Amino acid sequence: MNEDIEYIPNWLSSDSASRLFESLQEELAWHQGDVFIFGKWHKIPRLQAFHGDPDVGYKYSGKYLKAESWTPALLELKAILELMGFNPNAMLANWYRDGGDKMGWHRDNEPELGRKPVILSVSLGATRDFQLRHMQTKERIDIPLEHGSLLVMKGDSQQLWEHQLPQRKRVQAGRINLTFRTITNHDQNLIR
Repeated sequence: MNEDIEYIPNWLSSDSASRLFESLQEELAWHQGDVFIFGKWHKIPRLQAFHGDPDVGYKYSGKYLKAESWTPALLELKAILELMGFNPNAMLANWYRDGGDKMGWHRDNEPELGRKPVILSVSLGATRDFQLRHMQTKERIDIPLEHGSLLVMKGDSQQLWEHQLPQRKRVQAGRINLTFRTITNHDQNLIR
């Protein structure tokens, strides 16, 4: 695929992934955020939650998020990622309630993520198509993200590629995506 993008299917067993999917629906501080586009605020087409270390904040699309505390299920996943050599201090989750919920083309290239961020994306629930598009060549890669999989984006992936999760009306079941990341200079990004 690409040396900076690695897909690991069956990263979690089906049973573990299903248990986490159920737990996270209850544990996370879900809300429907909004985003400022073309001069107007719009509700985003999904639910989201932001959790992490104390005093971590994150700014994107004109919004500031202050991290809620880690939950037991998130700490379980974070411990596994730490055994793999990653040390995230925050996690942004999206709950796509069905195939009508989506995320448009974007890059996770905010300054507080650093020049070469590592984004660890855990998928739970319904399989959904994840699309990558190269910024210069327009090459496109489609990856069906399966229940219990891990997608690792690192190196120049956020500089060279944008990604999205398009609508898939035929999908009736929900999907929770957890993106673990390390936020630097987080004291400057707090909601005051």
